[in-house]
Amino acid sequence: MRRRPASNVPSEQMEKGAGKHNNTRICFLASLSAMFWILLLYFHFVVLGSSTVNEPVTLELDPVNADSIPYHVTDAHQSESHLKTSPYHKIENHWESIPDHETNGPQMKPSLTSTPGRVEENYPFVRALRTVENKSDPCGGRYIYVHDLPSRFNEDMLKECRSLSLWTNMCKFTTNSGLGPPLENVEGVFSNTGWYATNQFAVDVIFNNRMKQYECLTRDSSIAAAVFVPFYAGFDIARYLWGYNISRRDAASLDLVNWLMKRPEWGIMGGRDHFLVAGRITWDFRRLTDEESNWGNKLLFLPAAKNMSMLVVESSPWNANDFGIPYPTYFHPAKDADVFIWQDRMRKLERKWLFSFAGAPRPDNPKSIRGQIIDQCKKSKVGKLLECDFGESKCHSPSSIMQMFQSSLFCLQPQGDSYTRRSAFDSMLAGCIPVFFHPGSAYTQYTWHLPKNYTKYSVFIPEDDIRKRNVSIEERLLQISPEQVKIMREEVIGLIPRLVYADPRSKLETLEDAFDVAVGAIIDKVTKLRRDTIEGRTDENFIEENSWKYALLDEGQREVGAHEWDPFFSKPKDGSGDSGDPSAEAAKNSWKNERRDRS
Repeated sequence: MRRRPASNVPSEQMEKGAGKHNNTRICFLASLSAMFWILLLYFHFVVLGSSTVNEPVTLELDPVNADSIPYHVTDAHQSESHLKTSPYHKIENHWESIPDHETNGPQMKPSLTSTPGRVEENYPFVRALRTVENKSDPCGGRYIYVHDLPSRFNEDMLKECRSLSLWTNMCKFTTNSGLGPPLENVEGVFSNTGWYATNQFAVDVIFNNRMKQYECLTRDSSIAAAVFVPFYAGFDIARYLWGYNISRRDAASLDLVNWLMKRPEWGIMGGRDHFLVAGRITWDFRRLTDEESNWGNKLLFLPAAKNMSMLVVESSPWNANDFGIPYPTYFHPAKDADVFIWQDRMRKLERKWLFSFAGAPRPDNPKSIRGQIIDQCKKSKVGKLLECDFGESKCHSPSSIMQMFQSSLFCLQPQGDSYTRRSAFDSMLAGCIPVFFHPGSAYTQYTWHLPKNYTKYSVFIPEDDIRKRNVSIEERLLQISPEQVKIMREEVIGLIPRLVYADPRSKLETLEDAFDVAVGAIIDKVTKLRRDTIEGRTDENFIEENSWKYALLDEGQREVGAHEWDPFFSKPKDGSGDSGDPSAEAAKNSWKNERRDRS
C-alpha cells in the first residue's frame, strides 16, 4: 500500500507551530503551580496563623548540650561586643511596668508581640531555665552571675574602715574575710578553731566573700539563675546615718541604680533576677520622705530597687522586696567535721538553768517587756540573768554569753530595739531553745532558714501575756515535759548548720550553711517568676501589706486571709509604716545602742 501523502504545509511552519503550542502549555502549568503555592502559603500564614495567635505559648525545655554550658566556674569573659549582639540582651521592652504593690510572686507581664512559638525571642532567660535539664551538669539551674562593680561600691569602703561606724573601729572586724579576729578558747567554751569576734553587722563582706567561693559562678549571664550585686549597702549607710544630709545618704544608692540600669543584664527582667545583701535592719533603707530629719536612706524605695531582692538581717513585714537572713554568730566552720563535733558537744551538755536572759532594759520604751522579764529572772531560782548596759559588762564577752546559753534549757528572746536580735542565733548555736514573744522576731523573718512549724524548735509567749497578764515564764516553761524538751533541743541543734556562715576561705563538703540556704531560696524565687511569666500566671490579688502572710503559705497556696498574728502587724493609721513609724525610731535606737555588744 502506498502511504497517504502529507499535507502541503511546509515542514518549517509545522515545527514553528508545534513549538508555539508547547511554550503555551509550559506557561500555563507554571502559572497554575505558582497559584497553588500562593494559596497554600496564604492558608498557612493567614488562616492558620490568625487562628492560633491568641493561644497560650508553651515552653518545651529541651536539654542543653553539655558542651554549650560552662562547667562550674566559667572562665570566658563576655566581651562588650558579645553583649550587644547576643539575643539574650536585645529584648528590653517585653516587660511592662506594673503597679508598685505587685512586687511579690509573678510580678511582670510579658508582651507577646512576636511570632507564636518563638519563645527564645520573647523570653531571653529561657537558656538559663534549660540548664536544669542537663543532668550531667551539677550546676544546671544554679549558676550565679556577679556584677563586676566599680570598687567605690565595695572594696573602697573597706579601705576607709574607720568611717564605717560612729562607735566602733570596724577595721579589725573586716579582717579574715569579714569574720573579725579569732577568739581565744581560754575558758573552754568554744571549739579550738572556727571562732571569731564577728560583728553583728558584717554580713555584707562575709556574704560577698562566700560568693567568691560559690561553685557555680559564671561569666555568661545568659545561663544565670540569678544575678548578684556585690554592693556593701549596710556599710554604705552606716557611714552617714548621723550628721549627714539626705543627699549624702542617698548618693551611693542612686549611683548604684544608675550603673545597674545601663547594664544589658538589667534589661532581661528589669532587675527582678538581681539580689544584694545588707547586713543591717530594713528600716535603715526605708526613708519615706525627703525631710532631713527622717532616718536612713531610700534605697529600698527607689523604683529600680523595688524590683531587686535585698537580703537583710531584719525585713519589713509589709514589703515584698526584702528577705530576712540570719545575723552572723561567732562560729564559722571550715569543714563539716567542725559542725558535727560542735553539735555532739551541745547534745551532751548538762544544763542547770531552766531559762536565761542576756539583755538590758528599755525604760524609754513603754511597750517593752524587758523590764518585766528581768524582774522575773531575778526572782526565779531556776532563771539566769546577764544584765547588759554601757560600760564594762560580761555581755561584751562572747565566752560569757555562750557559756550562759550552753547551761540553759530555754533562752528568752524579747524584741530588742527592733523586732530581731543577734542573741537568738547565738542561743540556738548553743543548743538553747529560744522563747519568742513577738512573731516578727523570727517566725515571719527567717522563713528560708527556720521551719514554718515554730513549735518544733521554739516556745511562743505573746507579749501581752507578760505585759498585761503578768504570766509566769517559769510556770509556762515547766509545763513542757522533759521528753518534749529533748525533742525540741535536738531540732534546734539540727538547725545549726543552716544558721551559721561557714568560713569564706574554705567550703563545707556536704552541709548547707546560711549562705547556701539564702542563695538557693533566691534561685527558687527567680526560677518561679520566670516560669510563671512564660505560662502567663499572675497574682492580681497580691496585697503587699500582707507580705508576711505570703511567706508563711504552704507549697501551692496562693490566697491569704485573717491570721492570728494580725494584731502584731497592724500598721499605723497614718499608713506610713516605714521611716515615720516606731520601727524607724527603733532603728535609731538600735544604732545608738551598737555600743552594747548584747542589746
